[in-house]
Formats: sequence, C-alpha cells, structure tokens
Amino acid sequence: MEPTKNNMTIQQALRDAAAQLAAAQIPDPAQDALLMLSHILHREPFAVRLDGLKELSPEDSARYRALLLHRAQRQPLQYLLGEQWFYGLPFYVDDRVLIPRQETESLCELGIGFLTPLPSPRALDLCTGSGAIAVTLKHNCPHAQVSAADLSPDALAVARRNAGAHKAEIAFYEGDLFAPLTGMTFDLILSNPPYIETADCSSLQEEVRREPIMALDGGADGLDFYRRIADEAHLHLTPGGMLAMEIGCTQADAVSALLAEANAYRDIAVVRDLYGMERIVKAYKE
Repeated sequence: MEPTKNNMTIQQALRDAAAQLAAAQIPDPAQDALLMLSHILHREPFAVRLDGLKELSPEDSARYRALLLHRAQRQPLQYLLGEQWFYGLPFYVDDRVLIPRQETESLCELGIGFLTPLPSPRALDLCTGSGAIAVTLKHNCPHAQVSAADLSPDALAVARRNAGAHKAEIAFYEGDLFAPLTGMTFDLILSNPPYIETADCSSLQEEVRREPIMALDGGADGLDFYRRIADEAHLHLTPGGMLAMEIGCTQADAVSALLAEANAYRDIAVVRDLYGMERIVKAYKE
C-alpha cells in the first residue's frame, strides 16, 4: 500500500502512513508517522497536525514514501531521523552507535549530582558510544574536565560530532576499556557497557538488532565488561572517587558482588531509575 500520493493532504498522508506502519507491526505507528513527516517538513509535530488540510508537495510526498518504506522494514526511527533527544539535548545518531535510552539519564543525573559540588573534577565516560553521557556531563558541569573512551573509531566519530555540536570540550580516547588511559585518574567514572547475554542478542526486538552488536553483547552471562571494569576502575579513581555503571534489570546482585570481590570499593549500592527498576550500581574507591 502506498503511504502517500501527490496532492494528498497532511491528514490523509498521516492516516495512510500509520496504517502502513501498523501493518508492519511498528509499536507506535501513528506517532512514528507524525515524527517522520515533521522531520521532512521541518516543523513541530503539533504544527503539522494543525495544518492537516494542507497538501503535501510532490517532493515531500516522495521523501515521505521513502522514509516510511525504511521504517516499515524495522529500521530504527532514530537512525532514520538522525536524532535522539537525551537529557534535554538533541544528539546525532546513526547505525554506528547505540541509541541513547531515557533510563540512562538516571546515570547522568547521578554523575551530575556528584560532580557539581567538586571544585575542578575529572570525569570519564567509559564505552561512550554516541557521547551522550560525556556531553551531558560537560553541558551540566562546565567546570569539570570530561574524557570519553570507546573501542570503536566509528562510535568516536559520532561522539566527536555531538561534542562539537554542543561546544563541549571533551578529550576522546580510542581503545579497549582502560587501555588508552594508562596513568590517568578520575573523580568519577560512568559507564553504560554492553550487558545483554550473547544468547539473548538474537531474540531482541528487530530494531534493537540493527544497533551495533559490540554495544550490546556482554558475553555468555552478560557480565564480561563488569568483571573487567570492577578489576581495573579503582586504579583510575581518585581516593573517594565514584564508579557508577548502568546494568540490566536483573544484574544488580551479580554486579554488586563483582565490586565486593575486587576488595577495592566501599558503599556499594543499587540505584533505581525513573521507572523504579534497578538500573545502576555505584561504589566509591576505598
């Protein structure tokens, strides 16, 4: 079914597009249809709805058809729009990076609260991906020196683009976890590492499976990166510095145990996200 035709009104285009996306089992077809048309018309969704009787130009109709076709094939909406909002800021995203999630905002909020009272703190975003965490820290704590590291040069290219867009001065490092950070210490280390069990990666929602597998696969039990971070993070923390990591909703006990076994941290605690889920494990260097 063709989603739009030349001289079709906005109202008709949205209705037909939502039907096409619903047939493709898109979770929120009407909302996605509206956001994609808003993107094409460079107008806010509310304004687009108000102009429901206005006709689409042939050029906009063609662009809309192409975008809808990709979304119907379950390509993530954020990749198609090239944007995801996170902690009140727009971030560029494409298939080189994990799409920032709202639950990760809780990790940023925790970090901002820790950094704010410190005079000239140093912070690290480990496994930075799109750079959303690092940029958010720098935007809200301009007095902090913020670094970000990732193994993927493609992800770092996206992160640098986002840092530039928000005029956030961030030092970027390419390498495997702490490998490029030898001799460096930080008052705060935040990380949203891969934590999906390998066997579960193939059964994730189709859109999620289109995100970089290296940003999702946490090994056989999902804990590979937490083991390594627990073993090494204390070497890169100042005394009393905080380590906070996002976790899967069933991993709080296991990750807390890894930190306890390292015998280098105190006050290990679990923090719940905005939805009440156990989402973060935090600890401080002894």
